Amino acid sequence: MKVSRSSKFHFVTFMTFGRFPLVLIFFIGAIIHAEMPAPWLFLLSLLALVSSAITDLFDGYFARKFGVVTKFGAHVDPLMDKFFYLISMPLLVFIAMKNDHQTHALFLLIMTAFFLMRDQWVTFLRSIGSIYNVSGNAHWSGKLRTCINFPLICCIYFLEEAPVTLFHPYVVYSFEVIALIVNLASLYTYTRNYWPYLRKSAELELD
Repeated sequence: MKVSRSSKFHFVTFMTFGRFPLVLIFFIGAIIHAEMPAPWLFLLSLLALVSSAITDLFDGYFARKFGVVTKFGAHVDPLMDKFFYLISMPLLVFIAMKNDHQTHALFLLIMTAFFLMRDQWVTFLRSIGSIYNVSGNAHWSGKLRTCINFPLICCIYFLEEAPVTLFHPYVVYSFEVIALIVNLASLYTYTRNYWPYLRKSAELELD
């Protein structure tokens, strides 16, 4: 049975939008688990978080495989990424503080601020670029950032709440520093690429 291109598009779109309810399930489950710890609730929360992160990998893969890459998808995907960060990062700060890991919580708070500011700035740049019909597709630095950050967020939650230790905390801390550096590099790269359009838009305002 041949699947229509429209059905493929709706499948990819459903997968992209699925990132939000999955991370929301994680949010609710993780808060309840922080107050009333239960192994099954931790596993449910972790599974929802990992599943939400995985959708970012597979929606892009299937969009290219099925030939249903659209401008709509190019803008929805970063929007769902923003929801992922907005929900998961502050929650990790809360959990680290609740576990009396104040130094880690402080660093996570700094990461949260930089991550969210970077996302808002890139959204602004894309809005300027859209005036000049510049593609809103993710840059390689943005894709690298996501490939590092999404698994890292899952590892941070596991480190903070798992009943067992599978890796040394300093492994996660090291990747957090790398993630922060990549985040700054992505910020620079997007700003450099959109700078001509920023200047052009400013000149229009002055005329």
